[in-house]
Amino acid sequence: MKIALLQAPLVWENPIENRKCFEGKINAISENIDLIVLPEMFTSGFTMNPKAVAEPMQGETVLWLQALAKAKNSAITGSVVIQENGNFYNRLVFVFPSGDVKTYDKKHLFTLAGEDKTYTSGTKKIIIEYKGFKICPLICYDLRFPVFSINTEEYDVLIYVANWPKPRINAWDALLKARAIENMCYTIGVNRIGTDQNHHDYSGRSQAIDFLGNYLIEPQEIEGVFITNLDKNALLESRQKFGFLNDRDEFKM
Repeated sequence: MKIALLQAPLVWENPIENRKCFEGKINAISENIDLIVLPEMFTSGFTMNPKAVAEPMQGETVLWLQALAKAKNSAITGSVVIQENGNFYNRLVFVFPSGDVKTYDKKHLFTLAGEDKTYTSGTKKIIIEYKGFKICPLICYDLRFPVFSINTEEYDVLIYVANWPKPRINAWDALLKARAIENMCYTIGVNRIGTDQNHHDYSGRSQAIDFLGNYLIEPQEIEGVFITNLDKNALLESRQKFGFLNDRDEFKM
């Protein structure tokens, strides 16, 4: 499965300009890509003012993603601010080339920024089956909580979309590698770059790591599209050879 990681600055609370930016990058990809990964809150930046940017699931951004996914014959994922039943969600949407949509609501809301007072928390992780891979999509702060991501479902790929600031970027690098190793899975992290309205700096460091902790894409700090290929057979052979997942602890959350 070929994956493209899109790293870019975000225009604060401006879905139109952000969609325009990412559409240009996506349309410029000449290779056949199976999955395109965008950052967290890619239409707005990490805003605690959801009323300014929130959309319904039938809104402009999801319709735009569906049209792009069909046109490129590629799945596209990233998180956006969604309003539903009177609540706001930091919601990851995974759009298939067919236009079908799966969603995951961020479980661990970032209390340091007051996200827990603004958004409604999700209650469970999801596993998405696509192109012969089982994918577990998570969002930013979820990365700090390994129990939630533990690989009891035999998933193959962990994806983290983020707005992870520069002062704590060492944790981003270390934890992404730890999640890949402990879960024996491919791990993809897509972050933004630039400075937001609250003067938070983001250095990106989007990256892809294999099931043994080796970089497929080294951490990147520039704007760009970064592409790698995930080999399911190599993953299965490694799991069979080492058997580490067979010895994991059993528990229920």
